[in-house]
Amino acid sequence: MPRRREQKCDQCGYIATSKGNLDRHMAKHADEKHYICAECGYQAAVKSRLSRHAKTHTGEKPYKCDQCDYCSAWKWDLDRHRVKHSNEKPYMCGECGFRTGHRAALSSHMKMHTGENLYKCDQCDYCTVRKSALDGHKVKHTGEKPYMCGECGFRTGQRSSLSCHMKLHTGEKPYKCDQCDFCTAWKRDLDRHRVKHSNEKPYMCGECGFRTGHRSALSRHMKIHTGEKQYKCDQCDFCTVEKLALNRHKVTHTSEKPYMCGECGYRTHHKSTLASHMKIHTGEKPYKCGECGYRTAFKSALSSHMKRHTELKPHKCDQCDYCTAWGPDFITHMSKHSGERPYNYMCGQCGFKTDYKSTLLRHTKMHSGEKPHTQV
Repeated sequence: MPRRREQKCDQCGYIATSKGNLDRHMAKHADEKHYICAECGYQAAVKSRLSRHAKTHTGEKPYKCDQCDYCSAWKWDLDRHRVKHSNEKPYMCGECGFRTGHRAALSSHMKMHTGENLYKCDQCDYCTVRKSALDGHKVKHTGEKPYMCGECGFRTGQRSSLSCHMKLHTGEKPYKCDQCDFCTAWKRDLDRHRVKHSNEKPYMCGECGFRTGHRSALSRHMKIHTGEKQYKCDQCDFCTVEKLALNRHKVTHTSEKPYMCGECGYRTHHKSTLASHMKIHTGEKPYKCGECGYRTAFKSALSSHMKRHTELKPHKCDQCDYCTAWGPDFITHMSKHSGERPYNYMCGQCGFKTDYKSTLLRHTKMHSGEKPHTQV
């Protein structure tokens, strides 16, 4: 059979195997969107896209996974889902070791290294390989949150975020680990969880040898070396590399502590802190060391404990042979060379200084007359 003549897009270089495919591709470049959804006003440049979109209203999901209860309105979505069962990730980035089960995901990832066709925000330095991600990011600048949860009033600027949020109410947890009983409402959580079973840590810091199973964790770690702290508190000098940490910090400026323990009256700013506190009463210790059987209620405590077995000491002094597994110990050691005592937290009423936030909080209760909480 004679080979089909390839059709090439004159705007971006895309090559199609047929004129029909090229026409559908060209519609992406055109601003005209002739096909409109009668239900919600969604507009599409291609009729087939409107047909796919319509299934979101009808709830039709004809494509079902033969290994679990997952079903989808689209065949391509089912094909992507099936990769989760195989755990195969044949596509690897030669730059950083990132692996994925999808060729399209690798292509998108590679653009982060090449800088090719990146979508850039015109209000800040944010850039991404996906237009949808940029659209979601821009909402942060406008503050607009048109999507609202009918159950609890939660609002968000992204429809996908609302969909994820709704799983909290439905209790839906479709993503299940095939090696233990863990299940979650979100794929990203399952991917992070699976790393625990593999013990793979492909992402390594070139500065200190720190290794992790998550690219995002390496990105956060690198800011320790660069000194970058882009999130700053507008009420004090606190700054951090993580937006989540800033949000948690801001609560400390308010006196509101809405989360209370029903057992002992302990109150806190954060729901997650209360959840950790409750383990004191229940005696729950879900985190177990595979080397010696040590158990703890806290993941961070297990991580610290495990360093005793691995003898991993990523924090190394460049002025002597000292090395340690713990960041706070390293900071204390470095002060011996500089002659400065590195206090991180200071009391605004009497000048008391300490390395630890928890110590400062206990100290400030002496001024307020509040009795320090005693763990039971």
